[in-house]
Amino acid sequence: MKASHKLVLATALLSAFGWRTAQAGAITVYTALEDDEISEYLAAAKKTMPDITVHVLRLSTGDMGARLLAEAKNPRNDVVWGFAVTNMLDPRIQALLQAYEPKSASALPAMYKGKDGKWFAATGYMAAFCVNTDRLKAKKLPMPASWKDLTNPVYKGEIVMPNPAASGTGYLQIAALIQGMGDENGWKLISELNKNVAQYTDSGSKPCKMARTGEYAIGASFAFPAMQSIEQGFPVKMVIPSDYDGYELEASGLMKSSQNVADSKRFLDWTLSPEAAALYKKYKEIVTIPGATPSAASIKAGLPSDVSKVLYPMDFAKSALHRAEIIKKWQSVKQGG
Repeated sequence: MKASHKLVLATALLSAFGWRTAQAGAITVYTALEDDEISEYLAAAKKTMPDITVHVLRLSTGDMGARLLAEAKNPRNDVVWGFAVTNMLDPRIQALLQAYEPKSASALPAMYKGKDGKWFAATGYMAAFCVNTDRLKAKKLPMPASWKDLTNPVYKGEIVMPNPAASGTGYLQIAALIQGMGDENGWKLISELNKNVAQYTDSGSKPCKMARTGEYAIGASFAFPAMQSIEQGFPVKMVIPSDYDGYELEASGLMKSSQNVADSKRFLDWTLSPEAAALYKKYKEIVTIPGATPSAASIKAGLPSDVSKVLYPMDFAKSALHRAEIIKKWQSVKQGG
């Protein structure tokens, strides 16, 4: 997303929820959630907590991480909301957080929360291909079923992917391949795949949006924009890759520097509420809150009823530990190195 667009969104949200309210508390939230879901969540939260003014700044995963680190000596936010857990586990960012586990978090499986209580994840997203069936037919291309399929030279110039340096979706895609196939074979596949990629985007959803309008045949993205595109009537088929389908959790936590702790905790509590869970089903393929099930529209679009059966078991700590070196190597591969 361009900086100007981020500013417009932030300004719109800040205006919608009031920049200053004399008799109300106020918190500042940084989030990497997608634009089209933030407003609906906040509208519902406002009904539940009318006395809290929520200032929100939406940034891509990479930009949000950079901002948190740039502001480390003087943090300007109270809450981190829906941030890729791989990035959240950066020790420098962990140092900015304080332990807080909402009561509802006790019901979450251990894999969806930090052992030190500094983060929990209510939602997540998984890799998926958005395939434009009209363009595929016009170009007489086969329907891909896996990452390996995308290395076929027939797809040269027809694939769009997110930049892993800027997008959490982009990073989870290559991290899963490296973890699943091992360094040598994983990087070999990524190198072969790079030859077919026409463009890398800074947004995880943009490849799908570019594919659905027919600019390209295949957008390597995540499941939600694929399901949304299908529901909106675009000629898109969602393909869950049969090999190493990576996923990411969207973690939330409380800043150590927060001067609005009580209201920040109330907001974080709300993100795990049944009310929030009901909304997540509209936008998320992974909802960690016990009892949450995929929507009928999601199933119709091709989402498995139990996504845990198709996900590659990501080692998020490993992804976080090696992120810098993986990004550096990917940039070399991208340049043909």
